[in-house]
Amino acid sequence: MSGQKGRKSKHSTTLLEKLQTRSAVIGVIGLGYVGLPLAVEKAKAGYRVIGFDVQAQKVEMVNRGYNYIGDVVDDDLREMARSGRLRATADYAFLGEADTVAICVPTPLDVYQQPDTSYVENSAREVARHLHPGMLVVLESTTYPGTTEELIKPILESTGLVCGEDFFLAYSPERIDPGNTSFNTKNTPKVVGGVTSACTEVAAELYRQVLDGEVHLVSSPAVAEMEKIYENTFRHINIALANEMAILCDRMGLNVWEVIDAAKTKPYGFMAFYPGPGLGGHCIPIDPFYLTWKARQYNYHTRLIELAGEINNAMPEFVVHKIAEILNLARKPLHGSTVYLLGVAYKRDIDDYRESPVLQMIRLLEERGAEVWISDPHIPSFRFQDRTYECIQVTGEGLAEADITVIATDHTAFDYERIGRRSRCLLDTRNAMNRYAKPEAYYLL
Repeated sequence: MSGQKGRKSKHSTTLLEKLQTRSAVIGVIGLGYVGLPLAVEKAKAGYRVIGFDVQAQKVEMVNRGYNYIGDVVDDDLREMARSGRLRATADYAFLGEADTVAICVPTPLDVYQQPDTSYVENSAREVARHLHPGMLVVLESTTYPGTTEELIKPILESTGLVCGEDFFLAYSPERIDPGNTSFNTKNTPKVVGGVTSACTEVAAELYRQVLDGEVHLVSSPAVAEMEKIYENTFRHINIALANEMAILCDRMGLNVWEVIDAAKTKPYGFMAFYPGPGLGGHCIPIDPFYLTWKARQYNYHTRLIELAGEINNAMPEFVVHKIAEILNLARKPLHGSTVYLLGVAYKRDIDDYRESPVLQMIRLLEERGAEVWISDPHIPSFRFQDRTYECIQVTGEGLAEADITVIATDHTAFDYERIGRRSRCLLDTRNAMNRYAKPEAYYLL
């Protein structure tokens, strides 16, 4: 893998001038949770931005100024669309107009838990068809170390253009935390690693012109790729530790939340992570396994990461077992009981249910013969197991009728005082009752 080498070319000088004068045209491939906020911020910075997406509905919504991403301010998108600074299209021929292109497409795992880079590869091929001298290409999708140089660079150089001289290539990982009210695309520090020093320079200048957060330079795309995987693996492993502590505390009759609250009084050497029904979202449950796959190429087995995955993936089963135990105390079998799940999103106050552990809880409960009711103030309905689930409104009557209510996602919109008062039986997997309502009796994870 290459380090920081190369020299300035006339193309880099020209591109830097375009970036600084806001005359550059910016392309963003993928208008999802990563791409749309980035496109809006680039348009707000004064650039003309073209967003690309294969989904016609997203293209139409962006062009109408209709927002579908929680971390984007409705008025910002509406203003950028109406002003013409941001437009969307499914026609990749418009890549020919772009001076810079950011690739923000999904990087899921396939059925064998191996990286599926097909979206990244297809995007790179589309860029290659319209690659021109002076263009900057930045991959933002989370992926394994080596993707930018081993996968994208050869595709782009198949055009005959030379990376670092004719065009510029870098990796800058997205750092999106849906629902975070303190940090967003605009103010979160950005890590940038280019194939050559010229690549790093032009990519860093783009982000300096757009974002308020620090732009931190690293020596290569591979370092930036590994840094992003490390971020999410850190959370993955520490959440697994919290989940394992929850299981052990449950067996010992201890309150794991009280244990964590006590531990976090230490002013150094401890960072609080919390248990829950499992991991969800597009990053933490998936990204560490990109690293385990890559590590095998170097004859290394990432035992700690894979063990953490086993613990986190087993949490929905643990919660369902806990539900069955609680019902048993009330002389009720799980089969035939009504289980009322509050929340399907994978975290608080968002509408994203990708990889949500609640989905696995639904599957396990239904397999065991339970009737499952679901409420989520942010998700009116959702698709799972080839069917559509409709979320119902939380009512006192519904809470009283269900055999057990389970707080699966601790949305702030829930009325926890009423939930505690009206539920026949209550299991709290998020410590929400202790934070919001403090009723006399409920079951904790």
